[in-house]
Amino acid sequence: MGQDKIILCDTDVIIEFYRNNANIISILKKIGQENIGVSTITVGELFYGAINKKELNQIKKDLKSLIIIDIDSKTCDTFIDIMDRYVLSHNLALPDGLIAATAIANDIELYTLNIKDYRFIDGLKLYKKS
Repeated sequence: MGQDKIILCDTDVIIEFYRNNANIISILKKIGQENIGVSTITVGELFYGAINKKELNQIKKDLKSLIIIDIDSKTCDTFIDIMDRYVLSHNLALPDGLIAATAIANDIELYTLNIKDYRFIDGLKLYKKS
């Protein structure tokens, strides 16, 4: 049922999955678990948001079935360029800049529910739910 390409999911998408949002779950099924990627920034944000040890352990377990995309030197260079261009003009937040840089540096689409946080970034491909 899934596609043949990796889609980078923003933290908000994963949070909605945990909230049992039926629409998000349907879209993620369409993408296919084997094609869902998350940035190490998203991993950190999910860990930070865990309310207890049980929830943290569940997040760790779930992440084992996803593609974790590391921050490499190309991502860092892209991140610095993005922040230079958009931090003042668009108030781009650090985590959003790193997630966008991860998508751009790895030439993959970003699936986010916060289009407004990313739509202005040149070179970023946003996933369009079809």
